[in-house]
Amino acid sequence: MSRIGKLPISIPDTVKVELQDHTVSVKGPKGTLSMVVHPAMDVRVQDRQVLCGRPSDTKFHKALHGLTRSLIANMVEGVTKGFERKLELVGVGYRAAVQGQNLTMTLGYSHPIIYPIPQGIRIEVKDQTQLMVSGTDKQLVGAVAAKVRSFRPPEPYKGKGVKYADERIRRKAGKTGAK
Repeated sequence: MSRIGKLPISIPDTVKVELQDHTVSVKGPKGTLSMVVHPAMDVRVQDRQVLCGRPSDTKFHKALHGLTRSLIANMVEGVTKGFERKLELVGVGYRAAVQGQNLTMTLGYSHPIIYPIPQGIRIEVKDQTQLMVSGTDKQLVGAVAAKVRSFRPPEPYKGKGVKYADERIRRKAGKTGAK
């Protein structure tokens, strides 16, 4: 049995989980998320818990078992607490601002970068160099944070660029002077 897949997911009092055909819908105080589960997986709700099962011990079903349980657990956590990623802009003149439904960033290019904020994501800017991407969907929060970081990834010589707040940049020594 999968060590992750066999663990029950406890449902808080403020969350409602519904199963229809192969669709799991989770509704909570922060919003609603739904996901289509693979037809081979057995998902049940019993006694304020979600239980996942698998039909056989094949490698495919074992992997799918743990994945299904993790995705449903992330949905439950997302509608109760939510997820967030913090980003930092490091560099002279690097700044960000939210204007309506767009994130506008100045990252040392000849033009500002305008990124439309996806539905279900909130971006907060603190003192122009600190960004916080938050939302209920863990995958979408991570994808948006990675996209924002990809506009100017941190470089190893001076450490300039957009980096995660908890990211450590491996630094390289620069050129040595000629004699």
